[in-house]
Amino acid sequence: MAPPPQPRPRIAVIVPCYRDGGLVREAVHSVREREPVEVVVVDDKGDHPPTDSVLEELESDGITVKRHARNLGAAAARTTGLHASSAPLVFPLDADDLAVAGHLALLADRLEAEPQAQVVFGDYEEFGERRLVRGVPSRLDPFRLAHTNEYPVTALFRRTLLEEIGGFSPAGYQGRSYEDWNLWLTVAEGGERGLHAGRGVITYRRRLHGERKLQSGKQRHRELYAQIRAAHPAIYGRLAEHRRRSDLPAVRKLLYPYVYGGRRRFPTEQHAKNALDRAGIWTLRR
Repeated sequence: MAPPPQPRPRIAVIVPCYRDGGLVREAVHSVREREPVEVVVVDDKGDHPPTDSVLEELESDGITVKRHARNLGAAAARTTGLHASSAPLVFPLDADDLAVAGHLALLADRLEAEPQAQVVFGDYEEFGERRLVRGVPSRLDPFRLAHTNEYPVTALFRRTLLEEIGGFSPAGYQGRSYEDWNLWLTVAEGGERGLHAGRGVITYRRRLHGERKLQSGKQRHRELYAQIRAAHPAIYGRLAEHRRRSDLPAVRKLLYPYVYGGRRRFPTEQHAKNALDRAGIWTLRR
């Protein structure tokens, strides 16, 4: 008698990879659920023999690996993974980060319980150079997003939403940094409902090591922020309305345009941010 057919996975994990070596193996192996999960790794033309060996190992274990003919960036790699998978819910996970065992099913249950919701996001743990839990706003707030991105791309999206907006790099913004910010602004523009997974629920673990791409992008912040504004007139043209509706405290509503926005960034700011983190100030939750 033939074995019963396996249920179709409801979750696809997309892992963009660029010269990540053994870290991509750790990322893939961190996906541990009691239900089947579709995993797709996308090699963004790293030309890195140690990484190539790991990807071949993963392929031999049954993991789907797609390869770009040229380097296109993380957002494009995630979109390639989107097209190479079929599960109705999609979770992007960077190759240097880790999933939390059992939490993908929890996020999927949370999203499926709210038929109008399009994405569920939440708090995450940073580890490596330091360890802390970073809080994420409880709702998708266009006023916050107009000035800075406090939402991780490592969230659980409905496939229908991603296909509607053009994947992880929606048209209108051409930058190779701040693609995640562009994605969240596009989601907010559509009035899509986002859910927070709940305080105390860690959605993933973010590895701190060296200079991640977001930090290098801040060296061109003013230029990139101008591109972000130009790509999203529906958000920036209604800032007064979004400000009224934001649940930020009044003091932060005043501070956000000065602390964030389009002003120039300075290298010393990271040291100040680390000091605020240690003090538990701003967006940090311990």
